[in-house]
Amino acid sequence: MASEVGLEGLTIGALAERTGRSKSGLFAHFGSKEDLQIAVLDEAVDRFVSLVVSPALKEKRGLPRVRALFERWFEWSRADFMPGGCIFMAAMVEFDDRPGPARDRLVSSEKDWLGVLSGAAKIAVDEGHFRAELDCDQFAFELYAIAHGYHTLSRLFRDRASEKRARVAFDRLLKDAAISRGDAIERPSSRAAPRAR
Repeated sequence: MASEVGLEGLTIGALAERTGRSKSGLFAHFGSKEDLQIAVLDEAVDRFVSLVVSPALKEKRGLPRVRALFERWFEWSRADFMPGGCIFMAAMVEFDDRPGPARDRLVSSEKDWLGVLSGAAKIAVDEGHFRAELDCDQFAFELYAIAHGYHTLSRLFRDRASEKRARVAFDRLLKDAAISRGDAIERPSSRAAPRAR
């Protein structure tokens, strides 16, 4: 529901109607709409860790792990329990300028995710896959921006080329991060860059 109507549109009354439970019972469980929003964010974080982070961390250290994080992030955006798209993306629009506990929880989760991406890049440096002077926080920022651009173009514009464009951008990011312009990158994407419209 939150992926379809946003966290602000998710009310205890709407949840009661969808689940067939009483409003009073749900109110007793969550206490407030804000508590409900935080509970949804907590559940989304748990699912993200289970579907994206944990499987990727099982991959070999360095570049294979960075690639796995990227690929699993695509899988997340297509998860069937989010028919309206990524809950985090929706929440960012709703809470970017609205202080409070729900925004704080969202910011915390996104900082954690950026930390995972930066940490994976640092490990790739340690493993000799990425150059020693790489700014790993910048790498994480650019990877984050690529994924968010993909989500916006694919959902809002229904742009079928958005995934291909994101993959091309990711390959360029890896080439820039590589210890050399060739051998350090295991296997650049074979997908050709789409033509400009």
